[in-house]
Parts: sequence; structure tokens; C-alpha cells
Amino acid sequence: MKELSKKRTKAILIDTVIATAVSIGIETALKSVTKKNRSAEAVYATLLPTFVMWGMEAIQMKNNGQTLGYKAVGLKLETEDGQNPSCEQVLKRAVYRDMVSTFDYLKDRKGFEGKDGSAYPHDQKFGTVVREVN
Repeated sequence: MKELSKKRTKAILIDTVIATAVSIGIETALKSVTKKNRSAEAVYATLLPTFVMWGMEAIQMKNNGQTLGYKAVGLKLETEDGQNPSCEQVLKRAVYRDMVSTFDYLKDRKGFEGKDGSAYPHDQKFGTVVREVN
């Protein structure tokens, strides 16, 4: 695994822990509202963590190209021309990464990371690049 890919993995793990803590807090608050509705609780438990993760990522990346995880490991997401990505671009990238990109990995494991790990298939599709920040 390339060094940049290792940093990307660490960053997503940090972001996942943070999003999990936030979604647990939201779910706890919602449980008091929906005490008698078990189906609503099931929806919160399954969908809420994913939507919280995508939302937090989109908002953080749009503002400065970094999530807390990216900042902690020294990475930044940019468009190919060096600008901060739009909220829509980051959100579509996250959805593609979490839903479709797995199949890209299964088709071509060795080529998944690209040359240096800066542009995975979900980056290439949405015109983004991950760069190290000094």
C-alpha cells in the first residue's frame, strides 16, 4: 500500500469515529421522540450513520478541503485545478465511494490506487485529487 493511501485510510477511520459519535448522539435524542415507533428506530440505526458521515464530510471538505481526519494526517482534497471542491461534488464523491467504488476495487485491486494513491476511482470520476499538506 502506498504511503498516501495509508494516510487516506487513517483519515477515513478518524472521520468514521467522529461521525459515529455524532450519530449516536443524534440517535439517542431521536429515541426519546420515537419511543413507541420501532420501525423509525430501525431506520435511524441503519441510515443515520451513513447520512451523518456524508453530510459532515461534504460540509467540512467544501469549506477548506479537509475533514478533521484529513487535517490530522496532513491531507487536503482539491479539484484537479487546485480549488476547494463544491459541496455537491464532495457529496457525490462520498456516495460513489461508499456504494460503487467497492466494485471498482474488486475488478482491479492492483490498479485501484492509481500511480501514487492521490486519485482513486471516486476521485477520478468527480475531478478531485488528494494532496499532502505541509
